[in-house]
This record gives sequence, C-alpha cells and structure tokens, in this order.
Amino acid sequence: MIENSNLERKIKTRAELREIIGARPRKKSVIMCHGTFDIVHPGHVRHLIFAKSKADFLVASLTCDQFISKANFRPYVPEKIRALNLAALEVVDYVIIDDNETPLANLEFLQPDFFAKGYEYFNGGVHPKTQKEIEILDSYGGEVIFSPGDIVYSSSAIIESQLPDLSCEKLATLMKEEKVSFSDLRGALKNFNGVKVHVTGDTIVDTYTYCSLIGGGTKTPTPSVHYLNHKDYVGGAAVVAKHLRVAGADVSFSTVLGNDELKDFVLADLEKAGVKCDAYIDKTRPTTRKNAYIADGYRLLKVDTLDNRAVSDKTIEKLVIDIQSAKADGYLFCDFRHGIFSKRTIRPLTEALPKDKFRVADSQVASRWGNILEFQGFDLITPNEREARFALGDQDSVIRPLALDLYKRANCKYLMLKLGERGLLTYRERPQHSEHSDPRAFFALDSFVRNLVDAVGSGDALLAYATLAFITTKSDVMASILGSMAAAVACEIEGNNPVGPDQVTDIIDFAEKRLNYSK
Repeated sequence: MIENSNLERKIKTRAELREIIGARPRKKSVIMCHGTFDIVHPGHVRHLIFAKSKADFLVASLTCDQFISKANFRPYVPEKIRALNLAALEVVDYVIIDDNETPLANLEFLQPDFFAKGYEYFNGGVHPKTQKEIEILDSYGGEVIFSPGDIVYSSSAIIESQLPDLSCEKLATLMKEEKVSFSDLRGALKNFNGVKVHVTGDTIVDTYTYCSLIGGGTKTPTPSVHYLNHKDYVGGAAVVAKHLRVAGADVSFSTVLGNDELKDFVLADLEKAGVKCDAYIDKTRPTTRKNAYIADGYRLLKVDTLDNRAVSDKTIEKLVIDIQSAKADGYLFCDFRHGIFSKRTIRPLTEALPKDKFRVADSQVASRWGNILEFQGFDLITPNEREARFALGDQDSVIRPLALDLYKRANCKYLMLKLGERGLLTYRERPQHSEHSDPRAFFALDSFVRNLVDAVGSGDALLAYATLAFITTKSDVMASILGSMAAAVACEIEGNNPVGPDQVTDIIDFAEKRLNYSK
C-alpha cells in the first residue's frame, strides 16, 4: 500500500481549510467540487481538471459514508480511502470529508469563489438542489459553473460490473484509524484463555450424507443416488460452545435434547471438547437433525428431523437457574427457534442475565417464526441480511439504512450485520458529533475468505470469536476483525468444525503479508 503521510497533509477539516484559504476577498481564488467519488473514474478526473483551470486552489469535497445510500452496499470504498484517492491527484490541492448530508453548510462556511458542478446537473434545467447551492453562492458573490458534459461515467456501473478488491486497503485504513496493530490481534487471541462464557441455545446435529449420482427417473424428475457414507457434526448452539472452548474459554452450555442415539453422540462430543454441558432430556421430541444429501459436490436435498414446539415451563425454570448460577464473563443466546426460545420464554431467560456482563443474542430464524428484535437491549446482536430484512419487514432499503434501523430498534450497543461474501458491517454508538475526528458510527470489513469450501457454520465462528474479543479487549474493531477471520476459516473447511486460534492466526499472518507486500 502506498505511503499515505504525504497525501494525508492534503486532507483537512473545514476549520483548518478556512484558516488556509482565508476569507473573501482573497488574493488567490478557490474553487470547490463535491461528490461521492466512490470510484474515481475518468469523468471525475476531467471534471477536476476543468475546475482547477478556473481557480488557483481546487478543494475536493466528498460526502461521508453516513449519508451515502443511493445503491446497495455503498459506499464500496470507505471515506478515508476515497479522500486519499482524491489527495493522490496532483490537480487537487485540498480534500475535506463533509459530515453533512449536502454541501450547503460547507459552502456557507468556506465561501469558495466558485463551485463546480457536472453538466448533468444543468442539462434540461437546474435541479432544485442545485438551485439552493446557486442561491448560497449568489448570497456572497460567488459563482456556480458547470463542466462540459462530453463523456458520462457511472461509479455504480463500474463497481457492479466487477468489484475491485480493496480488502487489504480497507483493513489497513480501519486499523490505522482505530490504532489497532496485527500484534494486538495476536495478543487478543492469547487473552481468550480462561474467559468464562455461558451458552444457552438449540443443539443441531448437522449430517452430511455423501452419494454418487446414478441417474434420474424417466417419468419424474427424481434423481437416483448411490449412498456412500455420512458424517455427523455437532452444530447449532453446541458448535458455538465448541468454538469458544477451542479458542481457550471456560464454557458451560445449557440445551435441550431428545432421548435418542443422537443425544449420546452430542454429549460424548461435547465432553471430548471440554464443554460443560447441562442437557435437559425431553422424551417427547427428537434431537434436532439436519441431513444434507451431497452428490459430486452438489447439495441435492436437506431433510430436517425436528420438533419446534416450545419447551416446557419446567425446562425454562432449569435454564434460568443455569444462567443465574453460571457466574460467567459473557452470556450467549443462540436461537435457532427449535424449542428453547419463543415469545413466551425469551423474557424470563433474558431477565435472568446479569446486567453488568456481556450479553449476546444470535437469532438464525429468517425461515421460521422468530425475530432478532425479540432480543432487546443486548450488548451485541449478529444477524445476517436476510434476518434483518425479515425482522424489519423491509425488502427494499439498501444495506446501511437497513442496518441503522435495526440497530436503533434493537436498542443494542453493537450490531454486526453479516453480509456473506460481502463481508461485515458493524454499527456502534457514536460519541456526540464534533469535527471529523470522532469515531464513525459504523464501519465495514470485506470477507477474508481465500478459498470458499463450505459456508455452513461460519456465523457461529464469528459469534464465538467476536464475543471473546469484546470481553477481553472492549474493542468493537478487534472483535469484528477476529470474528470475520474466524468465519473465513470456517468457510475454508468442509463441515461444521470448531475453529482454533492457530487457524485465525494464519489468516492474520496472511493479511499482514499482503499489506507488507503492497507497501
């Protein structure tokens, strides 16, 4: 990555910039351009060159991340990198990141001699928003000018045609802004040892049944397969407990199982993993099993054996006692809506949680009757996009406003919105607004997956590692990075296996080498 110190000197707060350019009338003229600049394309360059030809100093103003919502997953490039991209252009003298939804406040504050707009804002008549800008410039004797419209480019079209790989740059920029080093990440992993965590949730046995395709029926579209073998994995809330344990935590786990052979498999597996399990046996239900039939690498069918009825009041009373007696540093609710969590049970279980300990809720229920918003006031929630849309009844909003709406309605301290191959979006409480030195209310991370093999269970790994990082470091950035890296490890291995700290360290080393190589 290019050394940024020489470029950063061009990036100013608006107070610093006003001090530099002075008040009107000036000896040297100032022109300002404003935009998103998500991808700096030839159209932007031509516009900036035109603007620079009209004044002594060119100020490039860009909209901050918070107010960009014109397309999904935008901005693709975080504001600090967008500012550096503009600062790298020789034609640009200064860059400011505008903390407002429109440039109107900065136009009034800075009073540039000229404000340059693209021809598309004039062609066919002046847009009402542009008219407001013209009125501000007219009020102090400035002028709005329009650049030629000979070529039109679209940042959105460029981004959607092929996403540029900026994961390295985004990670480096975030870590620098938040003063986090790769050594800090490695040190955090070592501090997981001995952290006490209690998990409450539904256990699932994930079965992979491997077959070979023989052919299909001639009368019906039914594939015929030859059974080869199968493998069972402990999943659901149980694998979250295993992730936590292999990461070094002292883990207790409360769940409900049926009175069957799978119960014995689960209990033996958890005992081997070192997880202290309090399993309440319900003779009226089976142990939940999800059996995926796989032929030649393709998933043909998934058969679920389960009973989603709410567990009895007596069982809830036992789970409440477990929570109250755990004396843990952190508490996780893992809701797969297979009996433990329901409208009737969530309240008593939540009220049992100590208020001064870290409380996490993960509700993987987008295809069933459940809602992450039923878990109110938690420290951390970790839904995916589909679960967020399900909770809000919103299929239309773009990602950032969607996440903000969920964050506010859940009344949580932190929201990690899982975006699959697009990575992770974290929302956090932002201190009272001042100049742009405040931490941002949200930040994004690209996926760290190098070779996707099997995405099943990646969210469970993220949940476990993010929780431990929050408890030990109190850093939402380190929690997001380590959680994302653990999820990447899970994606690169077939089956629902617990992720170890050495595997996460491997991803840390890989990312650091990429950054060092690019310097």
